[in-house]
Amino acid sequence: MITLQERVHAAPKPDDWQLDKLHQVFRVRRGHKNAGMKDDNLLSLSYGRIIQKDIETADGLLPENFEGYQIVEPGNIVLRLTDLQNDKRSLRQGLVTQRGIITSAYDAVEVQRDNDPRFWFYALLALDLAKHYYSLGGGVRQSVKFADFPNDWVYRPDLATQRQIADFLDRETARIDLLIEKKQRLVALLEEKLQSKLETAVIAEESKKVPLRRALINLEQGWSPDCETRPKEQDEWGVLKVGCVNSWSFSSAEHKALPINLVPRPALEVREGDLLMSRANSPELVGSAAIVHNAATRLMLCDKLYRLKLDTKLLSPSFALLALRSKAARMHYSLRSNGASASMQNISQETVRSLPVPLPSLRKQAEVVAKIERQIRYVSETTCAVNASIDRLKEYRSALITAAVTGQIDVQSYAESGTPDRRLDAIQEEMGA
Repeated sequence: MITLQERVHAAPKPDDWQLDKLHQVFRVRRGHKNAGMKDDNLLSLSYGRIIQKDIETADGLLPENFEGYQIVEPGNIVLRLTDLQNDKRSLRQGLVTQRGIITSAYDAVEVQRDNDPRFWFYALLALDLAKHYYSLGGGVRQSVKFADFPNDWVYRPDLATQRQIADFLDRETARIDLLIEKKQRLVALLEEKLQSKLETAVIAEESKKVPLRRALINLEQGWSPDCETRPKEQDEWGVLKVGCVNSWSFSSAEHKALPINLVPRPALEVREGDLLMSRANSPELVGSAAIVHNAATRLMLCDKLYRLKLDTKLLSPSFALLALRSKAARMHYSLRSNGASASMQNISQETVRSLPVPLPSLRKQAEVVAKIERQIRYVSETTCAVNASIDRLKEYRSALITAAVTGQIDVQSYAESGTPDRRLDAIQEEMGA
């Protein structure tokens, strides 16, 4: 007999842990509908945590009536085993810490007696981190239910050991999460400082602002053929996706392959040095822009992108990119964008043409660009190192959870040995962040 932990984690059963079927550990909660609105504490599963949500929000994704929601109690575990083929990044379970209501599209389970819900939350999280749920929804299946796999064998420690492991993981994951949060704040602070320097450099030229049409020769929009959704390196032609400009630097990987039966349009091929802007995007990204560098294949504009051809005797593409990135430009787009949904906004050609931009001398433009690009390189290099450190911390966190819930480490001796401190110190030193 092969247990679930052995199959997914290749982790053998510790000698003093016992065998059980999964349904002997968990029970799916049934008959706990919110009929008559017994409870209005709205809960939601977000990034592996159960959080409160405002039931009075105007969010259009919420129903008008919550009587069909299920009531959950502290210690329940909520699993979202839906949309398995399209969403392979979310964490799919959370531990309930307060009574409330949550959508009945999710499974809510409770542990049987002599089990600690925190331990089993971590055990299910280890399965999730190993991408086990996606194997259950293979083929055309987009979702499964917890009831689809209740007969799997699992091994488990006694209740005292479960609590010891849960206490250890609560403590150690909190330490790791705090480090990750600090590093994420550092990245955000670096971005804020960069934006502040950019604003200062652009605002210094406020008195020379003119509508962008003064320096525009042409404003061109791409097309939208019915392309496959994954890049194919062997294809000679591709069509850019709007995400190619989302980070204010060009990413040629953000493209779709051009099917053989569609004829390419060379006139829409992007060239080195082209300035591209997103025409249709999410509200926070609409109007984002980038200059084309190192395109790996022959790529055409899609209909969600504009190409701005500038009079380079008046305005350099590099300085124009800084102006497009300024807060004043973002406000200009925000006030004039429109869209069929809140998640997708559009900016018209006239909105782009009417955007006020500074127009100092080309010499002054070059000075500003050189100064800001030095800052951009520093922020980019530092952010890369910090993000690598964050990734290593996440890897260690996942490995620690898996090792603990499968009994591959004795958590008491592991903690007393000082190994967690040494591992965290080593990650810090290795990444220099």
